[in-house]
Amino acid sequence: MIGKKPLIKFADQPPLTVDEIENLWKKKPYASIALRTTNFFVVDIDRHEDGADGFKSLKEYNHPEQFKKTLAQKTAGGGKQLFYMKDGDIVQQNIGWLPGVDIKAHINNYVVVAPSENHGKQYKWLNHEPIVKPSSELITAINKRSESDYTPTAYSHSEGHSATAELFEKIVNGLGATGGRNNALASFVGGLLFRDVGAEEVYRLALIANNNTESPLPENEVNRTFESMLKKEMRRREAEN
Repeated sequence: MIGKKPLIKFADQPPLTVDEIENLWKKKPYASIALRTTNFFVVDIDRHEDGADGFKSLKEYNHPEQFKKTLAQKTAGGGKQLFYMKDGDIVQQNIGWLPGVDIKAHINNYVVVAPSENHGKQYKWLNHEPIVKPSSELITAINKRSESDYTPTAYSHSEGHSATAELFEKIVNGLGATGGRNNALASFVGGLLFRDVGAEEVYRLALIANNNTESPLPENEVNRTFESMLKKEMRRREAEN
């Protein structure tokens, strides 16, 4: 990693060997360290510029008993991350689980870890506890889709409601009914790639849209659809050139 940008392709790839890591560090001695969330997940607590305060959100959530003592680090941005083992449990990635609190759990997600630096600020371990299995109550709370009490003021779309607007709406509203989820995901991914959104960003947005679907697709189906649409877009661009 340089900052938070990966130096290698890591999605669905085997772990680097010791020799590969040493060779990378010889070429990039100031590279940061990142771990894929394959057999663990992270509760990522942060304070955002938009005002979302994860520390305040957890306090208001008021269930400290759900968070067992485990390995934790302070992030370069002043946030905090709690590491928990998956241990066979299905833990859904949930960006925005609480305001300012993300659950990073997808096998192709990653977290930067200490003693890495970002913009001159360092990640630091807060303890040396082992990574423990989370409480069943925490897993249930993470996997349960949150329902908001807020209802926006009624608003009618104009006649010029665009395809781009529909892509944004799909992030929030999900992929729709069970029978059309795969096609909706393919259309969503293809539409973003066609608009030159970066592949990694498209993948993360696809995960969010799937997570906001009433009956989300399995991760392997999301990955398969994403890879298919990415290859299709690459062929389209090659044909244009």
